Amino acid sequence: MDTTLATFEQDVIKASLLAPVLVDFWAPWCGPCKSLGPLLEKLEAEAAGKWKLVKVNVDENHELATHFQVRSIPHVIAFAEGQPVDQFVGVLSEGQLREFLERLVPQGAPASRVDAQTALAEGRREDAYALLQDALAYDPGFDDARMDRIEMLLEDNRIDEARNEVDLLSPKTTQGIDARFNAIKTRLDAVDAAAELPPTDALEARVAQHPEDLEARFDLASALIARRKYAGALEHLLEIVQRDRAFREDIGRKTMLSVFDLAAHQPELVAQWRRKLSASLN
Repeated sequence: MDTTLATFEQDVIKASLLAPVLVDFWAPWCGPCKSLGPLLEKLEAEAAGKWKLVKVNVDENHELATHFQVRSIPHVIAFAEGQPVDQFVGVLSEGQLREFLERLVPQGAPASRVDAQTALAEGRREDAYALLQDALAYDPGFDDARMDRIEMLLEDNRIDEARNEVDLLSPKTTQGIDARFNAIKTRLDAVDAAAELPPTDALEARVAQHPEDLEARFDLASALIARRKYAGALEHLLEIVQRDRAFREDIGRKTMLSVFDLAAHQPELVAQWRRKLSASLN
């Protein structure tokens, strides 16, 4: 597929979060490009989704060529996890290209995780569960794949199964500073808290009667997080931030950050509340 400056972020940066992307900078007048292009297309077809080819016509996209310091073509840059990770200039043989791709395309457990992410993006949820299980069978200590699975279980409200998976995470994740794990912990803590709290309508009445009661606001936010009503939870968490940053060691702001991760599938909601939080902190 072809891309432009306007679509580059979607076609390359975001796409490379699911699978590696090769960006082929070329031009119609470039003889070597006419040799490399079809070979890349052939290998992409063989790969069956394990990596993606995107083409940039440098004559029509000077800004992109300048940004990536493309001075000679063909010039191929490989992206993974949203970042450029490797590149080459000129024409490689098929064997050399295969070696290049072997370094780029995940194998074993990482490959199963990539396939799971692709399945999830395509709406094949059960396939994604199975592929993540394959990844964990290859490598039980592959915490990124396990957290993918935990996040899916939480989205599907399979709380007990999610807890069981959390118990299998390594100490480097559970005892370190990991934003994804903190978000998972926030949801599970909210579920635990909600089980001991009064009904949501009673909490709402308590907050309405005593707006300054930050403990009540945090209880209500926890109940809403447990029910995945993130917009309502963020409203009360922001109120805590605005009223008292020191309350429970800045728990309002810290919990908002975790909710942003929990609500990552709602980018407009997250962007809106990130702006509000930033404005409150300035």
